[in-house]
Amino acid sequence: MDELDSEIVRLLQTDARQSNRELARQLGIAPSTCLERVRALHRRGVIRGYHADIDPAALNRSVQALVSVQVRPLSRVVIDAFKVFASGLPEVLHVFVLSGGDDFLLHVAVQDLDHLHAFLTDRLSKRGEITGFRTSVIFQQVSNTAPARLPTRN
Repeated sequence: MDELDSEIVRLLQTDARQSNRELARQLGIAPSTCLERVRALHRRGVIRGYHADIDPAALNRSVQALVSVQVRPLSRVVIDAFKVFASGLPEVLHVFVLSGGDDFLLHVAVQDLDHLHAFLTDRLSKRGEITGFRTSVIFQQVSNTAPARLPTRN
């Protein structure tokens, strides 16, 4: 990515709803050039999509938690099967496959603590491949919604 690509990405992260004409104006380039650059960023997989940032509480998901999960035996079959299972649960927002002491980190969002407890006991604890899990309730979340490209190492 060159400087123009990086600036396009930065501006789209700030406001992905702006028109191509407005984006081109801010960049000081022709709209046709801007459109081709944005399309190229899509083709290269730099821009993967556009999303609305929705408050989980508006979706009746006031309680969020991170659940660290350990599974055994550690094999591709078990890891892939658990990943598919967890990503299909309506309470799960994100599934991270990890190295280290934990094998997975699940970001879950539910109505309240009773529903979190039910999710842990009714969904997770019944899975035979899970050997343990730990839960941390999220009190606050701060996100970097527009990360900049880091410099390459020389």
